[in-house]
Amino acid sequence: MPDLNSGDLFPIGRFARLCRLSVKQLRHYDDLGLLRPAHVDPSSGYRYYTRSQTRAALTIGLLRTLDMPLPAIADLLAGDEQVLRGERDRIDGELRRRRAALRSVDRLLKEGLGRTDITLTDEPERRIAVQRASCAQEDIGRTYGECVTRLFTTVHDVQGPPIGLFPLDLTPTLDVAAAVETASPTETLPATPAATIIHSGPYEEISLTYHALFAWIHEHGHTPHGLVRETYLTDPRTTPPEHLTTRITVPL
Repeated sequence: MPDLNSGDLFPIGRFARLCRLSVKQLRHYDDLGLLRPAHVDPSSGYRYYTRSQTRAALTIGLLRTLDMPLPAIADLLAGDEQVLRGERDRIDGELRRRRAALRSVDRLLKEGLGRTDITLTDEPERRIAVQRASCAQEDIGRTYGECVTRLFTTVHDVQGPPIGLFPLDLTPTLDVAAAVETASPTETLPATPAATIIHSGPYEEISLTYHALFAWIHEHGHTPHGLVRETYLTDPRTTPPEHLTTRITVPL
């Protein structure tokens, strides 16, 4: 049993003040097994901590101010230093999403919810080669990029910009495809009447343009069907995101 009169053993209240935590937090960390007290009085249940535990307690407090989840903190304290890199990536991803949301709000403030540059077209039949894959919604961009890579390694007589083919319904698992017109087609996109709009800017903001297009379609009494077509008129490898141009076509 530790010497309760030792200068290295602190009751929970004093230890909490030393480590800039609350007694409630320390009790919670004990319940989770994150930071166990060095000694618990068997009669009173009172918790005591040692001086050697201050670094762990201060580390937990620091990481909680950074919104690191408690399970990740437990892994870090157990010696898994890769947790910090994972947390950095998580925070970076969240910042990217928030910046994209901010840009979308700025765009709405500038353009409003309505768009007047929507046109009805008669899409011609297109003879295409295709590469397909299935993915979750959050993986559409990466999966489409993989399809494009496979497509351009097999098609050598490309005739026009790449085309993304996507389902109308946003289900948990989506079938996406990359297509390109070619003199050696494997499939045909049928001719169809369609509504078309041009999206200018990053792909992350394309949902705003889709909103305007689908609102216009329904307000004008049309019914979308088939696969949505995105034609990439600029090359993302050489074009800044703010200058990307994408034609969205919805068959009617």
